[in-house]
Amino acid sequence: MAAPTSRTPGTVRMSADERRVAVIRAAITEFAKGGLNGTSTAAIAKRVGVSQPYLFRLFDDKKALFLATVEYAFDRVEERFRRATEGLTGYPAMHAMAHAYHDYLDSDTDLLRIQLQAYAAAEDAELRSDIRGFWMRLDTFAREVTGVDGEELTNFFARGMLCNVVASLDLPRERYFDDILSADGTLLRCDLCEDSERFGDPPTPDAPAPAPSD
Repeated sequence: MAAPTSRTPGTVRMSADERRVAVIRAAITEFAKGGLNGTSTAAIAKRVGVSQPYLFRLFDDKKALFLATVEYAFDRVEERFRRATEGLTGYPAMHAMAHAYHDYLDSDTDLLRIQLQAYAAAEDAELRSDIRGFWMRLDTFAREVTGVDGEELTNFFARGMLCNVVASLDLPRERYFDDILSADGTLLRCDLCEDSERFGDPPTPDAPAPAPSD
């Protein structure tokens, strides 16, 4: 006869991969507020509903978990860029990425703040190499899909950094991006923008409910 379990009726036990993603998402929320040094693993474990020992079975230490959240944030940007630029190259691809990035900043401010926390944490030499690698992966994608480099690409990324400042400080976007937004802040339409499926993340199924803490 099988031994009884303590699982709550109706709950769905997540796989290790699902639990890992759930921990990363919880860590994003906490690290976005407190950064690497100001965030406790106890707060992360509490948010996701696991014990700290279980947390460290998934990630070697707090730095490894922080890097996982930074990689997750950069991957979300690249995913949006890939979807937005499908079938495009050159300036149209760059234009599509600009729209996709504005949409990204509007959809999840925690992911933006993780990116900013990553730049602050790069003072740590143990982290800098990995964070630089995440950036270079995005840089390489932008170069390959647009086929441009030099000043054009520099301006593209500089504009993206200004987007970060505008979003972080809640500045009036039309003050800086009136070629993308009208005076009332609504998105200006263009041929590339008409495809509503081009921008944003694909729909994802609801995550299963967390299993009881280990």
